[in-house]
Amino acid sequence: MRQLLRQYPAQRDDIADLVTRRPLPGPGLPQVDPFLFLNHHGPQTYRPGNSGLPFGPHPHRGFETVSFILEGEMAHLDSGGHESVIRAGGIQWMTAGSGLIHAEISPASFKRAGGPLEILQLWVNLPGRLKMTKPAYTGLQREDIPAIPVEGGVVNLISGAFGETQGPFESLTGVAMMTVALEAGGHVDLPAPAGRSVFFYVVAGSPSANGTPVKPHHLATFAMDGDTIAVTAQAPATILYGHADPIGEPVVSHGPFVMNTREEIVRAIDDYNAGLFGKPPVIR
Repeated sequence: MRQLLRQYPAQRDDIADLVTRRPLPGPGLPQVDPFLFLNHHGPQTYRPGNSGLPFGPHPHRGFETVSFILEGEMAHLDSGGHESVIRAGGIQWMTAGSGLIHAEISPASFKRAGGPLEILQLWVNLPGRLKMTKPAYTGLQREDIPAIPVEGGVVNLISGAFGETQGPFESLTGVAMMTVALEAGGHVDLPAPAGRSVFFYVVAGSPSANGTPVKPHHLATFAMDGDTIAVTAQAPATILYGHADPIGEPVVSHGPFVMNTREEIVRAIDDYNAGLFGKPPVIR
């Protein structure tokens, strides 16, 4: 079993009327290589006639974004021509790579009727050799995500392997991602392969990891001294969990760009201003 080292609380940082918590980066924890950033939006309920999500067209380069729609809906449009509306339980995986402009907004139906909303967005770094890879996007609905029964709960497998099951998303760097939902008394042994970084964020509840309770809205870090994390829930709990090989390269970030050097950041800004990321998607 891996030793739990520390728990880091998510910092509250609302965006307009969108409730937002951010455990990463945070005080004392700049990254969990290759995991760079997590925003936890909600849970909250939007009134009818709302303005929806505030994320209009904006650029990215050098990493991937993975969005988990736990409640509500999210529409995606980007300069590569991809467009979708993903409902509760679905996942969006975008490889920004060499550069993409995208928008993450609420569809007209949600703005009109309102309703519950809870979304997680995780940024996953790319190594230098892949930062200028061709941009890509895949959006899958709940029914496309394998739901693997475990003792008193379920593992929703997004990428990588869990037991004999393979997730539907193929990460460029072999990242394994899943969400775990446990009822009271539920238990699951999560794989933590040797040498890989673990990402363990408690979305709701206070499950125990290898016997230590982890607080809600906290990110737990672990030593590299084992290959399993045993999770038990005394009350219902939801966890965002993943593991990946560390990249071990310099990280230089500036807003929506994540590169290895300051010079590469300057080039990203210049390329964006020159229109090399494509035309911004048109919000209808």
